[in-house]
Amino acid sequence: MAKHFLVAVNTPFNNSLLTYKSEVEFLKGDLVEIPLGKRITFGCVINEISGDLDTDIEYKKIRGLVDDSINISGEIDFLSWISKYYHYPLGQLIFDTLPKVLKRPRELKFFEGENSIPEVVLENEQELAWEELDKLNIRSFSKKLIHGITGSGKSYIYLKFIKKVLNENRRVLFLVPEINLTPQFISFFVQHLKVPIYLYHSDISNSDKYNLWKLMQEDAGPCLIIGVRSSIFIPIKNLGCIVVDEEHDNSFKQDDRCPYSARDAALKKAQLNNIPILLGSATPGMDSFYNFKKTDDYIPITKRFSKGSLPEIDLVDLRETDYGIDFETWPIPVSTLEKVKQRLEAGEQVLFFINKLGFASYVQCRSCGHTFDCPNCSVSLTMFKGRRELSCHSCTYKEEMPSMCPMCQNMNLLNKGFGTEKVSEVLEEYFGDKSIARFDRDEIKTTKKLEEVLNSFHSRRIDILVGTQMVSKGHNFKNVNLVVVLGIDSQMNYPDYRANERAYQLLTQISGRSGRFGKSSSVMVHTHNPENDIFSFVKAHSFDGFYQKEIEIREVCSCPPFFKLVAIYINGKDRDVLVGLANKLTSELSFLSEKYFNEVGVLGPRPTVIEKRANKYTWVTLLKSSDINQLHNLLSTWEEKIKLKSGYSIKIDVDPTFIT
Repeated sequence: MAKHFLVAVNTPFNNSLLTYKSEVEFLKGDLVEIPLGKRITFGCVINEISGDLDTDIEYKKIRGLVDDSINISGEIDFLSWISKYYHYPLGQLIFDTLPKVLKRPRELKFFEGENSIPEVVLENEQELAWEELDKLNIRSFSKKLIHGITGSGKSYIYLKFIKKVLNENRRVLFLVPEINLTPQFISFFVQHLKVPIYLYHSDISNSDKYNLWKLMQEDAGPCLIIGVRSSIFIPIKNLGCIVVDEEHDNSFKQDDRCPYSARDAALKKAQLNNIPILLGSATPGMDSFYNFKKTDDYIPITKRFSKGSLPEIDLVDLRETDYGIDFETWPIPVSTLEKVKQRLEAGEQVLFFINKLGFASYVQCRSCGHTFDCPNCSVSLTMFKGRRELSCHSCTYKEEMPSMCPMCQNMNLLNKGFGTEKVSEVLEEYFGDKSIARFDRDEIKTTKKLEEVLNSFHSRRIDILVGTQMVSKGHNFKNVNLVVVLGIDSQMNYPDYRANERAYQLLTQISGRSGRFGKSSSVMVHTHNPENDIFSFVKAHSFDGFYQKEIEIREVCSCPPFFKLVAIYINGKDRDVLVGLANKLTSELSFLSEKYFNEVGVLGPRPTVIEKRANKYTWVTLLKSSDINQLHNLLSTWEEKIKLKSGYSIKIDVDPTFIT
């Protein structure tokens, strides 16, 4: 007699949940091959259906298992929560997260812990933090926020707790926001642990991803997995603890497909697995700090480890600067270059931060004012001098650097704005005998190249490192006692309610790369607006002061953490049709809000900051509410009524980090 199964199918239809039959027994979490319309696709068995079914429907048969070595039954509750919370079809979520199934995978690569360095003796506040963690029962759910300033020894506190969990024959998942932090942590944990250490990120092979998924289900021995946000979906048998380093980082939030937050998902995974989770940051997210600050789960560390001192913050007023004859040193003032020279002569290294790629932000004709814009997006093209091309940062469009204006044939073109390439050129001309390297995604495209540059800098073969946000997170540079920050004003003037928070976090994090090993150090922040309150808090190293001012603004403006936000993006090729559709769908949301869910506010619709990307237009509607249940119920009700034209799509972003 045929049995019937509820299957999460890799399709958005019916929220991906469909019923199939089979003469063969299948288990919850089995990956199966199934017919869908005229094609064959994949699904995951959610459960067997025991109740009565509609006898008028001819249910299709399950064709068989896709791979009998992978079963995700232990992850179904977790994945179902993500699907429901982020309003994303369960079947699509499952197959978004699965590794590619391989018939002949190569042997899994990993690092073997050597435990070659004696355990570091913790100091005062670090020891107090560890004493709090040592009280935790690793077989029950608990959460702790370790708020330690940059260089406060958070890694050593993580290490002691990880050792405690590993000694109980359990496994640990260590989440980092970006790939560029993995080499540093691999080296650190290889030196201090005696267990296998596995990596999981986009740069490892499909074979290693597949093998790691299999291994984590089959074997239960103690090990450490270091991974980026996607590693939260690995079905880890005998998981004993999750650590989320740099918990505030926006890279933990996915932008495409299901826009989940790996930090928030990790909290839920720890709760479902009944295990502890540690969150750590020098600059916690406003929501995390608000939720933890007044509880016993908040652990502050206010002093640097091993007698290190915080750097002095110097503001350079760009309204009163000298760039040399004919502005030859622009965008770096001569006074700044002289400070850099002093550090280099003392045998030190220097870090430059500018959060923009390329040589110039855009190119403009001096005669007629024509700008070179992307034909596919509503943005200007960025100039890359070394490649002699103009490139779009929103799509893949590129064109050769023009020799003249296409509108008036004037050959005098003006470069506006600057990025890492321009800063590097100025430094190379000023310090001709010094080694200067860039650390950005234009220059660093593989993990191998990343390790090469970091190793060269650590071994002092590079004197000045010029980088984007990649240099601001978690790196320990022993010989850096001067950091130069350029272009921060654009960060603070971005039209988003989190702009001040992100600017404060970025300044604090990049400042934290200076003077981590005890020497007198400084950070030179270049700005046209030194009176901005943010700088006073950064100079005073006062997170609490910044938080108190910002939280008052958030409350008045009904923003997180007091209100929950949902951004609904509507996307399509024809702008006129899209605008009509955006207004129609928003009207439906407003109607539901006014009649049934009056605790939910509806704002919009409006075009996104960059309205056109890759020949498609996007408009956004914002929902906000202090009642999370009403917010989700409104969304669920609205989703059932959505009718979209072909070629148009909707993305629901719950708890957006950016409102574009």
